[in-house]
Amino acid sequence: SFAYFTIKDRLPQILTRTIDTLHRHKNEFFEEHGEKGVEAEKRAISFLSKLRNELQTDKPVTPLEDELPDAALWNRYLDYQRNLSNGNGEPSWFQSPWLYVECYMYRRIHAALAQNPPIDNFDVFKEGKAQNFFESQEAIIVLCTYFQELFKNIKDLDENQLQEEFFKLLQVSLWGNKCDLSFSAGEESSQKSSPLQYLENMVPFILVNDMEKLWSLLINAKKRNTDKRNVRVDIILDNAGFELVSDLVLADFLLSSKLADEVHFHGKCIPWYVSDTTKNDFNWTIKQLQSANHMWMSRCGINWEGNLKKGVWVYHDHMFWTLPHDFSSMADIAPDLYADLQKSNLLLFKGDLNYRKLTGDRKWEHTVPFHQALNKFHPAPLCSLRTLKSDTQVGLKPGQGEQIQASEPEWMISGKYGVVQFDAAL
Repeated sequence: SFAYFTIKDRLPQILTRTIDTLHRHKNEFFEEHGEKGVEAEKRAISFLSKLRNELQTDKPVTPLEDELPDAALWNRYLDYQRNLSNGNGEPSWFQSPWLYVECYMYRRIHAALAQNPPIDNFDVFKEGKAQNFFESQEAIIVLCTYFQELFKNIKDLDENQLQEEFFKLLQVSLWGNKCDLSFSAGEESSQKSSPLQYLENMVPFILVNDMEKLWSLLINAKKRNTDKRNVRVDIILDNAGFELVSDLVLADFLLSSKLADEVHFHGKCIPWYVSDTTKNDFNWTIKQLQSANHMWMSRCGINWEGNLKKGVWVYHDHMFWTLPHDFSSMADIAPDLYADLQKSNLLLFKGDLNYRKLTGDRKWEHTVPFHQALNKFHPAPLCSLRTLKSDTQVGLKPGQGEQIQASEPEWMISGKYGVVQFDAAL
């Protein structure tokens, strides 16, 4: 299965790169922290080498031994996996659900650093995320320029023009999800070309296209909004770098067009899946834009900083996003987060991992309705913006999957196809 190749090839590559990154920063650790920094680096590397060995030799998954706030939840989840195996041996790297062991690996990478001060705040994936941002510079300039031009005239747009621009920026945010470093095991994956140029040609590759439904939800909320209750949109973020910039542009458009009054962003509280957005990445990106020597890039950065200060943009990170649970258990495991999401008019879930967690990462028949696969996860109307990089896909028309499969066996994992898949909450 695709899961097997991911665990066998991709995850060890990611661990090797992580070890290499720590090794390359040895001098920096020494300059900052003296011998203590070097000792910590050695301990972290030995921890990660042991982890890589456990993975490659299919050892049983071990309980977490750190004191971090989520350790008990992880260990309880391991017990749950043990019970599932019905005495067929311990859950191990190749005999467990893919989603679980993949998440577990990233949590162990975090532990390797968190348990080794003074380098406990070092983000081993930071360089790759920054590199993606800088290598996507031209595409970012094109997008920021386009948006600032649009922003000047946004008040004069009629409803049809507004809808057209909304669809455009939604698609840029969808295809921005191609730039994923955990998918390429850290290999370069930046956005080189203009993100707006090929949108027309890409439409046939959107397998489920519910953009109209999103539009009517937002435009109706705007028209109904006579009692001045704020219309709130939440974006559950995926990758830093170009994709994050495309999400921020979409969020700014929602505010400027008055389709939303506030946008809430949800990122990861620890470095995750190589390129996922943390609070540091979020703030760093806005700072980079602010200080760019390009007029429209810096204008975007300045305005976005302003949105955060005014409180019309809010950034959250909750521990739940970096647990192995799928989202159908959120109401039990993180009732505070579930209650917060219930205040939203629309939840936009970015990327493949969020899709896997929305649908329980199962081998569904492609025609199973999205609503059914969500398994009662309905805090608010929600939409997945995702390019396909794993073999889970629901909500297709009869025969649609088989038809593509016939000519493109790799269609579910190539990142070439996408979905804008909507579910109205009950």
